[in-house]
Amino acid sequence: MKRSWEGVVLRAMGGKDHRLTVLDNQPVGDRYRRLLVDGGDLLASHALHPTMWIRLWFDNGGRAHQRAYTLVDPDPATGRFHLEFALHDGCAARWASTARPGDTVEATVQGSAFTMPDPTPGHLYLVGDAASLPAVNSLLDAADGVGATLWLEYAHEGEKALTPRARDHHEVRWVPRRDNGAHLVDTVTAGLPAVDAGALYWVACEAASTRAITRHLRRGLGAGKHQVQSLAYWSAR
Repeated sequence: MKRSWEGVVLRAMGGKDHRLTVLDNQPVGDRYRRLLVDGGDLLASHALHPTMWIRLWFDNGGRAHQRAYTLVDPDPATGRFHLEFALHDGCAARWASTARPGDTVEATVQGSAFTMPDPTPGHLYLVGDAASLPAVNSLLDAADGVGATLWLEYAHEGEKALTPRARDHHEVRWVPRRDNGAHLVDTVTAGLPAVDAGALYWVACEAASTRAITRHLRRGLGAGKHQVQSLAYWSAR
């Protein structure tokens, strides 16, 4: 499968290619699949960090199509990790729904970066959804013992099968997707307290919602640039 111009650009920017091998494929509820893969030398070649993601390449009618996925429970000792796929129309979902042990998929590592602040934040304020939940969980694991407030948007009840790794000192607020995401924006902006100088604010949901919440944090509440991390995980348009 010949790569598109995207592949050429990623390689020019220092992207490293790897081949993943499927080891197991399990359903999560009726709308998701969780695949265990052997990453070859991927984990040995790149420094792990919370929210780490890779680009996978799929055949879309003879043309290469890339999508980004967060590593779930990466294990450097074995080189293995999980990937979670939503089962909706698209070449990535079609591949994931039929992938069997021994199948392979090409991956590129380029663009993923995150460093937990030092000192560790005193509290985490995290806004996400089903697409970014693996990244949310990696942050909760990395800041174990730190209090956290989570807003998680869901479009249907089946998305709650992807469970947040909440502990007793974490508060999870599920927010139904309404009014093209405006309900999430209103809920989060109303629920955020005055800025805590020792907190980390991390926002990763639909593009328009991510921009609106980030704008509120920076302009409305005056959160410092170093405190706010945001990345749109998908776009409704």
